[in-house]
Amino acid sequence: MADQAAGRRAWLSLCALAAAGACIAWLAPAMALDWQPAQVTAEPWRLWTAAFVHWSPLHLAANLAGCAVLAALGAAAALPWRAALAWGLAWPLTHAALLAQPALAHYGGLSGVLHAGVAVVAVALIARQGRERAIGAAIAFGLLAKLLLERPWAGPLAHPAGWDIAVAPLAHAAGAMAGTLCALVLGLGRRVPPTIAPR
Repeated sequence: MADQAAGRRAWLSLCALAAAGACIAWLAPAMALDWQPAQVTAEPWRLWTAAFVHWSPLHLAANLAGCAVLAALGAAAALPWRAALAWGLAWPLTHAALLAQPALAHYGGLSGVLHAGVAVVAVALIARQGRERAIGAAIAFGLLAKLLLERPWAGPLAHPAGWDIAVAPLAHAAGAMAGTLCALVLGLGRRVPPTIAPR
């Protein structure tokens, strides 16, 4: 029970940090914070601050809504504190993976990091029993289907209908992979044995 309470606090704190950072960064110069592969060695803070940069009010609002959904999902799942740790570790790894697409000269937004969080939740739930495992599998399937539809191999940017900015599909795929990897390394994928009720 204490582990669940600590996990819930840690998860919600990370969601709050993501949302607050995005709101504060809205008032800051984007070029000082966004992902720029040419600057990553000299300015490594961009591995974290890139998530806070948003290019339009719609972009910011969508990702703040994503933070709220992920906060609710993580709290309902009663994740252990290791889930928040996995998500936190996946944050800079998500952006580091963008080095695989050097044509992506600038990137900003929480979406890659949010995809990492969703992957962490999916791994943790799949390790459980019954309905929770089914929910985790459904989340994982939906995430994989979304990534495949976005075709991250097709180029650095996409222009989906309804968006006023270009989208970097690789960031979403990188986040999902980083979240999955960190969750597995921290043991969130280990099967949780069923609870045996006392007789």
